[in-house]
Amino acid sequence: MLKSIEGNFDNSEVNELLTKHFIELRAASPEGSAHVLDIPGLRVNSIKFWSLWDDKKLIGCGALKFINKEHGEFKSIRIHDDFRKKGLGTEVINHLINEAKKLKIKRLSIETGAGNFFIPARKLFKKAGFTPCKPFAHYKEDVNSVYLTKLIDHI
Repeated sequence: MLKSIEGNFDNSEVNELLTKHFIELRAASPEGSAHVLDIPGLRVNSIKFWSLWDDKKLIGCGALKFINKEHGEFKSIRIHDDFRKKGLGTEVINHLINEAKKLKIKRLSIETGAGNFFIPARKLFKKAGFTPCKPFAHYKEDVNSVYLTKLIDHI
């Protein structure tokens, strides 16, 4: 069972993971096509952020940005290198989906890269039921981006 902590940006391990995430995604995305948020960008009121832990080990993190009261966007989903390829990405996604349900979100969307670096992310979102969509919110058509969405069941 993963333990979830909301908004603990000042934790040094979380800070290090997010910094690495930001640097890698900026490097993997062409100029003008990088939409990764840095830590100050994640600290805004329209975003909720969680880190997920197994006991005292940071497994990963993710954020939910409110586009409107019923539509959210996933941001900064990252699995710690020590936990990659162990199926924990699915657990992080499921945790974020459950948090979105609690917040009455009906649709989740995500923008990710179109390049090879982003293949694992695209596979993970496809496995979670996300399907291709048109650009949403402030995004525009971009050959370097893939846009995905999923309706959420509230049972």
